[in-house]
Amino acid sequence: MLDPAYVRDHIEEVRAGLRNRGIDADKALEEVATLETARRRLIPEVEGLKRQQNASGDEIARARRQGKEKDALALQDAGKQRAAQIKQLGFQLDSVEHQREVALMQLPNLPHASVPVGRSAEDNVEVRRHGEPRRFDFTPQPHWDLGVALGIIDFERATKISGARFSVLSGAGARLERALINFMLDLHTREHGYREMEPPFMVKSAALVGTGQLPKFEQDLFKIAGDWDLYLVPTAEVPLTNLHGGEIVDGRDLPIKYTAYTPCFRSEAGSYGQDVRGLIRQHQFDKVELVKLTTPDASYDELESLTLNAEEVLKRLELPYRTMLLCTGDMGFASAKTYDIEVWLPSQQAYREISSCSNCAAFQARRANLKYRPGGGGKAEYLHTLNGSGLAVGRTLIAILENYQQKDGSIAVPAALQPYMGGCSAITR
Repeated sequence: MLDPAYVRDHIEEVRAGLRNRGIDADKALEEVATLETARRRLIPEVEGLKRQQNASGDEIARARRQGKEKDALALQDAGKQRAAQIKQLGFQLDSVEHQREVALMQLPNLPHASVPVGRSAEDNVEVRRHGEPRRFDFTPQPHWDLGVALGIIDFERATKISGARFSVLSGAGARLERALINFMLDLHTREHGYREMEPPFMVKSAALVGTGQLPKFEQDLFKIAGDWDLYLVPTAEVPLTNLHGGEIVDGRDLPIKYTAYTPCFRSEAGSYGQDVRGLIRQHQFDKVELVKLTTPDASYDELESLTLNAEEVLKRLELPYRTMLLCTGDMGFASAKTYDIEVWLPSQQAYREISSCSNCAAFQARRANLKYRPGGGGKAEYLHTLNGSGLAVGRTLIAILENYQQKDGSIAVPAALQPYMGGCSAITR
């Protein structure tokens, strides 16, 4: 959530930042400004009445000491009326503050000054590129044909039991998925300094509000039926970011760095017709997530290192990729700055997103109440939160199948994964 005080004092800068994101927020900002005016009127009125109420106790006691019982009773009656007025104005203030919060919850984060202004992915900026796409002496096949021919991916049976956009991995396919998860977790914990976590795969609605999926993007989530206030996680970012919600972290313990594997569940609302074949856009997929909690002065340096941590997975797997700085019009709702890492897919002759690494600044921290004390003492401040895929496991599996395919239809196993595959160097029928 945007800082209400910043919105109040810098409304034109906020308006410009949102316009750069392609959002006309004039109506929403006018509503926020109106509610802020009402709030600033009500607060001193309530506080003034409370001061009068506190003082009236002394006045009543003084009147009784002086034997002025009639005056004391009149003061008591006035106090009762004032108490009712305070209660009524308190209800109004609570309502105004709730409405203001609801209005602010609908507004996305403001882009950082270093983010290029643009409307769509066409305006993203390439930051770097690693590796050269392989030149095949045969026509490369897409992963959905390779996997089926090898007997390691089954779409038909998955559709039979769960519907469209699900898959079953079997044999070497299932083992390769598990190998990738273990390889990524080992790399991030042993070499990059993240602490491995295993969070719940279901979260309360408050956790999704904290990271920004609710209330705006409920259609993208899977909710547990019945009276449960639980949703399947769309990403491990949600439970990991919310772990310290309501706490005040010791600033000397920062940055906090977490990594976790979870399955992820997304309805992909509005994406029908896109990537309907294969594993690219599934309702359930595996992901290893990276999350950092840090101080405002360090967060953009931490974003650079988090992005490099995710890139290292592709380097070790020897997969060609490029890193893109997203423009204002292509960033996610909670992000202030995002890098997308895109891996090369031979079947599409294109780079496709495999990780999105974002600094959300204090946007999520305000929603989830994440704070720290600098140096362990002093006034509590909001943390900055960062997250990124390290990596999306299914898409990494796709990239391996397509980039490492052989003319005979087999798949060479990257050297970095062979220890996790029991020494297996190739996947054959």
